[in-house]
Amino acid sequence: MSRAGLSAVAWALFAVSLTALAHAAYIPAKAWLAQRLLAYAWQQRGGAAGPGRPWPGADMRPLARLRQQRLGVDQIVLDGASGRVLAFAPGHVVGSALPGQRGNVVISAHRDTHFRWLAGLRSHDELELEDVDGAVRRYAVEGWSVVHERSAELLDPFAGDGLRLVTCYPFDGVAPGTPWRFVITARPV
Repeated sequence: MSRAGLSAVAWALFAVSLTALAHAAYIPAKAWLAQRLLAYAWQQRGGAAGPGRPWPGADMRPLARLRQQRLGVDQIVLDGASGRVLAFAPGHVVGSALPGQRGNVVISAHRDTHFRWLAGLRSHDELELEDVDGAVRRYAVEGWSVVHERSAELLDPFAGDGLRLVTCYPFDGVAPGTPWRFVITARPV
């Protein structure tokens, strides 16, 4: 192959690589930016309406703030856990207790963005969940499990007073749509 041909192939490979890199960086960048906008909306909350919309046209609202000090986690949780919501932030699973209330509170997020840090949690680590009124409930990690996505126990209203954080499993998986869920169970301190 001629020098010009090799140069053209090299430039084509460079362009393909740059495109793949930009595509791979898009989702984490979107998740990072969304958390900044959500944090601003959370800070502006007040009155009976609670937090406002984080950006024009958003059809979701901040519902809670989740923190874990040792790992430096500070995330805004949205109301609902649809795929659209989870693209921006952790989401509260409808049907579980609301943050700030007693009961089984379930929050879900993607394993490759907002809940990547779950892999680093240890037993007895403390989690803080702040509701829209500013009340903070503290939980201690009791343990973790891997369950099938159809496991009814995740949303069991009789599971006691606690917090469950749910994400896809395994953490290093590349295929979307895994049927397995990694579940952190935490109890009130």
